Parts: sequence; structure tokens; C-alpha cells
Amino acid sequence: MRLTGDDFKFICQYVYKNTGIVLNDSKREMLYRRLTRIVRERKLDSFAEYCQLLRDQGEQEKDYFINAITTNLTSFFRENHHFEYLTSEELPALIKNKTVSANGKKRLRIWSSASSTGEEPYSIAITILEALKNELPQWDIKILATDIDSNVLAKGKTGIYDMNRIEEIPKKLKQSYFFHGSGKSSQSVKVHDKLKSTITFKHLNLLHDWPMKGPFDAIFCRNVIIYFDKKTQQELFSRYYEMLAPGGLLFLGHSENLGNYQQYFSNVGRTIFRKP
Repeated sequence: MRLTGDDFKFICQYVYKNTGIVLNDSKREMLYRRLTRIVRERKLDSFAEYCQLLRDQGEQEKDYFINAITTNLTSFFRENHHFEYLTSEELPALIKNKTVSANGKKRLRIWSSASSTGEEPYSIAITILEALKNELPQWDIKILATDIDSNVLAKGKTGIYDMNRIEEIPKKLKQSYFFHGSGKSSQSVKVHDKLKSTITFKHLNLLHDWPMKGPFDAIFCRNVIIYFDKKTQQELFSRYYEMLAPGGLLFLGHSENLGNYQQYFSNVGRTIFRKP
């Protein structure tokens, strides 16, 4: 199948309009592969036919298309220096300084804003439970996990992964937070309920309204900002800033930066930024 310049331009505009993600010629091969799969699944004969389907039935097709086209590369404890910072610096400081809220507990709120299949929020939960294990009854812990792709959210909710996904996790943590399957599921693991109970998975397009109230003690927005143009990036940074509690942390991916919004944060670690 041939992806014409007009079809490619239309797809790029459709993606930008509905997700804010910018696609350019460097993504053409990736887009070709994913569109080929979509066209076959829809039993069509060409990219042009699928573009016409998007024009005629854009709203009905939108979720399926976005799920199929978005990238969901993730792993447990990816960019581990962020979790090390939580363990060595941030969580000890919160243990020391957090005051008791109206419900008689210390409140901790973290948002994984591009959670994909759930490895990131589960890694956050493990980090927190390990750090607070001696005083967990004193804490009210909630982790919000959101993503634009409903399919990966469904995967995250199950908490079931291939065994090879946890190969790099220390043995002690595997034993504490994962169950091994048996029989037909012998090559799978399932996260412990004590992790799942801390996390709420919700569908969210970052360009749309954010229904949660916050404030959050930390927000993870890693390896997603790079897909937006500069204007959208700055708008999102402004919204993240408003959602953070004073002193809260914003975690970005290894190749991302705050651009002009750096002036409103202090840099406390590698791609770790603190709201004053």
C-alpha cells in the first residue's frame, strides 16, 4: 500500500487535533506500519479508504485509532534514578514534615499522567510502600494513573504481566509484591493487591479537562511531552504547576526539559523539578 503525501498530511492533522501529538516525516515509517495494521483490521484496501473513514466517522473511530497509533514503551522502574530520589530524598522528607489531615492520617497523592500499561504507577507504589512500611497505617496513599489509550489502561488494571517484565526487579521485591501464576499462567505474574489498592486507573486526554482536584505531591509526566509542540508543552507545564502542591515534584523523561517554564521550578535532580 502507498501512503500518499495527502494521506500522511491528513493523518498528522487528525492526530494533532485530537491528541496534541506532533507527527513529522521522522515518524512516517512508524505511522506506515501502524496504519497498515489498522487498514487490515478494518478490512479496507488502502490508506485513502481509512482516511475517508476518519472523515466520515471520526468520532466513532477516534478511540480505536488513537489506541492503535500511540506509543506505549514502558518498564518497571524505568529511569530508576527517579525512584532512587523518592527513596533517598523525597519520601524521608515527607515522613518528617507531612502534617496529619482531617481524616487523622498523612495525605500522599501522586499522579502518573502517562501510565501506559501500569508499570510506572506500580513502581511508584512499590517505592512508597517500601519507604513507609513501618508506618503505613498513618498514611492515606492514593496514586492516580491516567492515559489516553484505553487498551493499555485495561492492561494496567489487571496487574498481570509476562514474567520477563520483572526480571530486573530485586528478588526481595518480587517476593513481596508479585504472585507467580501456575498451569497455563506459569509464565505470568500478578501484582499484589496491596499495590492495586493504592492505584486508580482513569482514561484521560491531557489536552482535555482534568477532573481531578489535586494537589499532588508528585506528578510523573515522562516521555510524553516530547510528542507535543512547544506551545502545547508550555500549556501543559502551566497546568501541571497548578496541580502540584507547594514543594511538589514534577518528573520528566530523560530527553525532556521545561523550556521557558524552567523559571517557575527549581531543578533538584536529573529531570526532577520542584515547585517552590
